Amino acid sequence: MSCYYIIGIRLDHRTANASKLQEALTAHGCNIRMRVGMHETSDDYCADDGVIMLQACGDKETIDKMIAAFSAVEGVTAKLIDLN
Repeated sequence: MSCYYIIGIRLDHRTANASKLQEALTAHGCNIRMRVGMHETSDDYCADDGVIMLQACGDKETIDKMIAAFSAVEGVTAKLIDLN
């Protein structure tokens, strides 16, 4: 099993779409080694879009299924960086 895959996810309309994306992330949780989420925030502002970076493990077919599941969520763009 290879863990040299990085998945970048952009989530638009975070407050409306995050729960569906979380379902997809949970469904593939055994293949996610690391997850980092970022969005702009300050004392008087919280952005409604964000970026998530995943380190994913598995064979290429599994990784492709993950990308498809994430991309199927409204407001989500998912891209793969294959470092194998």
